[in-house]
Amino acid sequence: MAAKKRASAQRKPSTAAGGDDKLISDLKQFIRTQGSGYLSDPNVSSIGIGYKEKNGAPSKELALQFTVDKKVRPEEMDGLETVEIPAFIDIGGGVEVPTDVIPRSYKPHFLLVDEPETPERQKRVNPVRPGVSVGNVKVSAGTLGCIVFDRNDGAPCLLSNWHVLNGRKGELGDKVVQPGKADDSRIEQNRLGTLRRAHLGTVGDCAVSTITDRDFAMDILDLGVAPAMLGEPQIGDKVVKSGRTTGVTHGVVHRPFVKVSINYGTDIGIREIECFEIGPDPKHPADNDEISLPGDSGSVWMFTTGTGKPRDVMAGLHFGGEGDADPEDRALACFPQAVFDELKITLAQPDPESMEAVSGYDPGFLAVPIATPKLTPSIKDDAVQLNGSEVIPYTHFSLALSASRRFAFWVAWNIDGGTLKKLGRKGLDFVKDKRLPAGAQVSNELYKGPKNRLDRGHIARRADLIWGTLPEAKKANKDSFFYTNITPQMDDFNQSARNGIWGRLEDAVFEDVDVDDLKINVFGGPIFHEDDRLFRGVRLPREFWKVLVFSEGGTLKCKAFLLTQNIDVAELLDLNEFRVFQVKLSEIQTRTHLRFPAAMTKADTFVVPETLEERSPLEFQSDIDWS
Repeated sequence: MAAKKRASAQRKPSTAAGGDDKLISDLKQFIRTQGSGYLSDPNVSSIGIGYKEKNGAPSKELALQFTVDKKVRPEEMDGLETVEIPAFIDIGGGVEVPTDVIPRSYKPHFLLVDEPETPERQKRVNPVRPGVSVGNVKVSAGTLGCIVFDRNDGAPCLLSNWHVLNGRKGELGDKVVQPGKADDSRIEQNRLGTLRRAHLGTVGDCAVSTITDRDFAMDILDLGVAPAMLGEPQIGDKVVKSGRTTGVTHGVVHRPFVKVSINYGTDIGIREIECFEIGPDPKHPADNDEISLPGDSGSVWMFTTGTGKPRDVMAGLHFGGEGDADPEDRALACFPQAVFDELKITLAQPDPESMEAVSGYDPGFLAVPIATPKLTPSIKDDAVQLNGSEVIPYTHFSLALSASRRFAFWVAWNIDGGTLKKLGRKGLDFVKDKRLPAGAQVSNELYKGPKNRLDRGHIARRADLIWGTLPEAKKANKDSFFYTNITPQMDDFNQSARNGIWGRLEDAVFEDVDVDDLKINVFGGPIFHEDDRLFRGVRLPREFWKVLVFSEGGTLKCKAFLLTQNIDVAELLDLNEFRVFQVKLSEIQTRTHLRFPAAMTKADTFVVPETLEERSPLEFQSDIDWS
């Protein structure tokens, strides 16, 4: 912020029509739109709503409360590169609100150091329950907040913080353990699930993990209740939490809406988060006067009755507290509704018919996490974006779409051979994805016509995707027919009646290999060349690739294949020949300008002949090297 005094009117504040509710609503809007400007001042740590303090005690006058790292005299401000906060601020509509400046800073409440003792909350428990230690294997430890359910597929998940389940080095699919690694380093024994979604930003510091390796209980440890509803905090509301470090502590909402600036350290930096602030409840003092400490991150604050008894209404998700030098004990919590919307979760397991089921490719599907391919800088700018991401999710598969070629760069899908369903395709039509620009998708104009030998070929096979619960499988069946999952393929190799090797690779691995847990990850797509032939205004890919990843006897394996198709394109297309080769993953990377996870490269043990002349196409299923 420029080093000049902010303009202000030294007059008494106006009274907003509608009373405090209207004023609080206007103040929230002001903070949302103007708060970042004040937080750019390096000495300002937050801007929020609260009662103005007079003579060290809160009054009944609403104010814009600013917290600062250091409260100084006007003549000392230049040294801190800060500016004076005016006594009143016009929040719009002629409403002038008094300000209040309080010395206070904040930090995230992750665990920084190991502790010598191991309380019950920091031990392995089964069933797992909210209020105990949990964390990503790359993080120290935090708190399991509550049990939630994925709105997409109904899967049970645990809710905690981004900096507990993800952290600076985390990625989707990482192992999550209970207790956290700082409390018990036996990772395999303590495995709980995998990181499914995470967010760090305005909405909050939040994440969810699957629960696949443990039973679970819904009620929060030592509170005896489970969240059944989401609430919105107001000034003076009484709340309680159950955290890994401080156990059960009570608090009072002091500021119901705050935009806070927190430094998350190297690689992440400063993030602004909308939240609310909690202070100690004098009627229920905490041990050592600490309502939260490092390791409590991820616990949920629950509303209480007047006597302090926990209710079943969730007030917020705890993520931070006061800095080390601050004398006053304070806690910060994310707004629950915003967190639940962002993470696509619910408190009650959804009815199968209402599940959204668009969670996409699951990077934690196998024992070893396998992320989606990355686009290299040469093609990254050509990717179609959906909600700011190049990864477009569907049921059981995800893809990245080329804007210029209008076909997928890659499609990634999971196959659960143990829950595959038999569903027909009757009544299912090929359609464009309405979430994406229509002009970025090739549709039926390429395939229509009686003499047109081009087929609409699925990249992710329909039969591979229809697994899981019946509602999931039905949704996946339908999703497989989006044109984003389709490429033009000559009828000779696409028709299932031909029984070609290319279309049977996924079946072949189940037939020839003892696949661990009957689970496979598959990646595939076309290869784009500048000289691909033009037909009806569309350049037709003449090569395709496919990569299968699976475990056999606990060993991860990666097998890559290339389909080379030579096509002469006139008004009538003729097929010269197509051949399937088994290749190294590195060759797929070179041809596609994609980068695959290091775990896949390490698992690719295929040995290629030294010369191209020695390379032979696969003629029979028995020619495939699964070793």
